[in-house]
Amino acid sequence: MLSTLRQIVQEVSASKTVDDALELIVSRVKAEMKTDVCSVYLLDKESGRYVFMATEGLNKSAQGKISLAKDQGLVGQVVQRAELINLDDAQSDASFKLLPDIGEEPFNAFLGTPIIYHREILGVLVVQQGEQRRFDEVEESFLVTIAAQLSGVIAHAQATGAITSEGSQVKQDVQYKGVSGANGIAIGRAVLITPISDFSVIPDRLCDDIDAEIEFFNDCLERVISDIKQLKIKFSERVNQEELILFDVYLAMLDKHGMGDEIRALIIARQQSAQSALRDVVSGHLKQFYLMEDAYLRERAIDVKDLGLRLLAYLQDVAPRFQHNDGPVILVGDELSPSMLAEVPKGQLKGLVSIKGSSHSHVAILARSMDIPTLSGVEGLPIQVVDGLPMIVDGYEEVAIANASDALVSRYEKFAAEEELSDLGLEQLKYVPSETLDGVHLPLYVNTGLTADMLLGKEKGAEGVGLYRTEIPFLMSDRFPSEEEQRTIYEEQLHCFNPLPVTMRTLDIGGDKSLPYFPIDEENPALGWRGIRVTLDHPEIFLVQIRAMLRANAEHGNLRILLPMISRLDEFEEAKQLIVRAYNELVAQGFSLTLPKVGVMIEVPSVIYQLEALAKRADFLAVGSNDLTQYLLAVDRNNSHVSKLYDPYHPAVIRALHDIALRLQRTNKPFSICGELAGDPAAAVLLLAMGFESLSMSASRLLKVKSMIRFVDMPTAQKILHAVLSLDNSQDIKDYLKRNLSDVGVSPLFKGKSGSAQQPLN
Repeated sequence: MLSTLRQIVQEVSASKTVDDALELIVSRVKAEMKTDVCSVYLLDKESGRYVFMATEGLNKSAQGKISLAKDQGLVGQVVQRAELINLDDAQSDASFKLLPDIGEEPFNAFLGTPIIYHREILGVLVVQQGEQRRFDEVEESFLVTIAAQLSGVIAHAQATGAITSEGSQVKQDVQYKGVSGANGIAIGRAVLITPISDFSVIPDRLCDDIDAEIEFFNDCLERVISDIKQLKIKFSERVNQEELILFDVYLAMLDKHGMGDEIRALIIARQQSAQSALRDVVSGHLKQFYLMEDAYLRERAIDVKDLGLRLLAYLQDVAPRFQHNDGPVILVGDELSPSMLAEVPKGQLKGLVSIKGSSHSHVAILARSMDIPTLSGVEGLPIQVVDGLPMIVDGYEEVAIANASDALVSRYEKFAAEEELSDLGLEQLKYVPSETLDGVHLPLYVNTGLTADMLLGKEKGAEGVGLYRTEIPFLMSDRFPSEEEQRTIYEEQLHCFNPLPVTMRTLDIGGDKSLPYFPIDEENPALGWRGIRVTLDHPEIFLVQIRAMLRANAEHGNLRILLPMISRLDEFEEAKQLIVRAYNELVAQGFSLTLPKVGVMIEVPSVIYQLEALAKRADFLAVGSNDLTQYLLAVDRNNSHVSKLYDPYHPAVIRALHDIALRLQRTNKPFSICGELAGDPAAAVLLLAMGFESLSMSASRLLKVKSMIRFVDMPTAQKILHAVLSLDNSQDIKDYLKRNLSDVGVSPLFKGKSGSAQQPLN
């Protein structure tokens, strides 16, 4: 049975259209279960009804024309109960509803199971039999398993608009939730961009003249390489030099040691056409990437597909995808790639929305650098029917609003104008201290990784770098950067902020970050080989990085080193020994150096109970609120199945932070916090009251947090904290903060961009 299930799911996933997939489901299930009928009813989200979409055994002419409300018939009972129903005489059941023209009259036995995805009932899978009999447990299990396996396929089809009712339209002002890759508000017309061609329609084809085929392929490859080089030049006007490395990665994938060589080898070995060889090479890479647990590596599948499609377009002589469109553009797609961005004329591109993707994608990196509001993972957005409709991208509330009404567009235009004015007002805070009304100073640092982060943080008046993510240059390279390459990058950061402190976190890979050239394949990466565990197991990598940091610091003296993912005292001690070793080696080589302060990240719950012991060994401590929240709540924030449960305002998180702060105060060692909470103006009040000595955040949040700090005094902050610690759920905490911070006159910082009061602090 397991092999049959896998085969059906694979065939459905490979179907060219949704209609083909549904027909395949009903025919294969009917055959495997040896029933008279198999049918699928799917939810039409516009009407809220379950539409008779496919059948094998009933009247096919009724497909798409007949529907049931969620409380009608046995299908409605399956929906209402959200569980399987098994009846030997369905027509005698009180809930049975005979649908006209569908042909159910001869059938008595009924077995129906819901198709559920993320708690939403997307449809109902039904089998029926003429004889009066009850389906056995094996048949029940088979149908339930098939429905569970197919739910993701159907959910994606609905999300892309591939499943729609006849004449369906997107209702006005419908919000679709996503994950923000770059904050801000964008307003424009949705423009759907689709792949240039499709690998699935390439037939198996041999070539008669191998030499001529390879020559043709080489010519097309050179044209793609030329395109990528032109894209790099085009983007050089919009992004920093560091982000342009992305296009060097593309070029490396195409060179003689990359896909180009693999395709030529297949043309020669199998006498395949260039198109067939390209299809096989790209498909092989995509299968490998899609199976990877690591989020960053999964995103590289988009790069491989994009390059393959660009090459296929030249092999097939297909025209470009984007047609000129006047006015501001919100680019929408199932997957977006950097080259797609470049097809929109400069100045027109205002926002990005994709069904797939994450904040780790190259598109998200470029969008942040270009300050273009971006949403990825926007499930449920029917992209096939939003093309040309007015759309709003709200990166703050993490929603895309399709078919936006004139009234809502007008309101958002007002929000955008207010935000611009607010930003102008906040700009005046760049040169004033971050202190409360009663004079308590709370330094605000910036998190950096890209050059754009560093420059913007300096421009916003950051008092130093609280977290420099050294893995960013590693992630954007096709190999481990050399010691000298790292030294140059680190020195740029140190020089920019000198004499202010720059805290550099050592290489933090694994978990949700893996290097393309150093893959980490694990069943449970969040609890696996990551952070300090990787670098201690590879001292040759760690020592090169530390040497580069120390050399970069030679003329500046403002470096602080931070060790991630520490869960045991011996990990810190071993890392410190390696740092001292690198220092001694450089001194012996004649370098004049100062040994920098070395700190520990508090992000694993185990170290909460070792704080005093760690404080005796470390020079400073920094709480990483994102990972600490993840581990306290046992929620992988990059897992779409549970990411909604990731909640920095969970009472357990607030109380854990309070306990950490109280205990660290007694150690007399400096301690700080970085992560989402540090950049949230409301949470900053709580962290201030807890006693955290500095906050580190993204540059875009810095002035808003400073504005909040300057609006409160310590007694008020402590009163708010005391009340919050007594609350039992996160929504009560958010509501309390909104009410009480409005009392001190800072409510504009938390006004929901959608005009809703329901999400003030997301």
